[in-house]
Amino acid sequence: MLDPQGLYEFVPGGAEAVDEAFGDAGPVLLYHLEGYIDAGETGSQVTEQLLDRLEHEIVARFDADRLVDYRARRPLMTFERDHWSAYETPDITLYLVQDSTDAPFLLLTGHEPDVEWERFAAAVRQIIERLGVRLAINFHGIPMGVPHTRPVGLTPHGNRLDLIPGHRSWFDEAQVPGSAESLIELRLAESGRDVLGIAAHVPHYLSRSAYPDSALAVLEALTAATGLVLPEVAHALRTEAHTVRLEIDRQVEEGDAELVSVVRGLENQYDALAGSASRENLIAEPVDLPSADDLAAEFERFLADREEDGA
Repeated sequence: MLDPQGLYEFVPGGAEAVDEAFGDAGPVLLYHLEGYIDAGETGSQVTEQLLDRLEHEIVARFDADRLVDYRARRPLMTFERDHWSAYETPDITLYLVQDSTDAPFLLLTGHEPDVEWERFAAAVRQIIERLGVRLAINFHGIPMGVPHTRPVGLTPHGNRLDLIPGHRSWFDEAQVPGSAESLIELRLAESGRDVLGIAAHVPHYLSRSAYPDSALAVLEALTAATGLVLPEVAHALRTEAHTVRLEIDRQVEEGDAELVSVVRGLENQYDALAGSASRENLIAEPVDLPSADDLAAEFERFLADREEDGA
């Protein structure tokens, strides 16, 4: 494997700024990379709100030109009348962010690498070791057979499950498509580093739309696990979640009988399993439901309506 340090570079004074901000305490690193399964745009909503509402500065940049396959995910370019005027450069960036009490933390976000995952994971580990990161946390959403009318569930994973108590494992073993985000978690755990993953359960019929309830659940878990104070971000997600929830309820009420039946069926299944002493796994007891694509089509209208209204 080539030297991982060739994949990134600290901005001038970036590492020193982190050293000065944290001293001997060691920072917390939050990380989410776009490209993997992120039902409800859960992780993306969290990172966007953090960067939109909190003071931050760039610490390091990864070489996205080497890591991203542009033909698989073509970057957007803007054409004006007779010339190209803009190019949205893919990026993978490490930020130093301050919460509402000016407490600092690190945030790594951007495009998921298409290639050199092992080298990328080794590079992230190098950065973690250089900056003295004491805990790394990743987060995203996963589609589940649950109704939107019930609390958002979480599946914690990693070697610091004690930071999110009260959540049970949903299954013993499963093989799923991998991600750079998950590989980082695996390699950090193998090296003895503290790492935590948070997967929010998103109703599968809403998995292709932004679902603020799942992002809010992740944010609350993050603050509980780290002690970070993020009321502005929580308020923004809570307000958006309320608006979206009302609109989803309206769509259900105005939907056809099959759609209403599906939601009610999921509610009954959820309540029965939640109240059962033998509750193990929603996935292990599937019911005969329409596909996620069929159900998602029923709700795509409300997102279009909100965009037209400027919401």
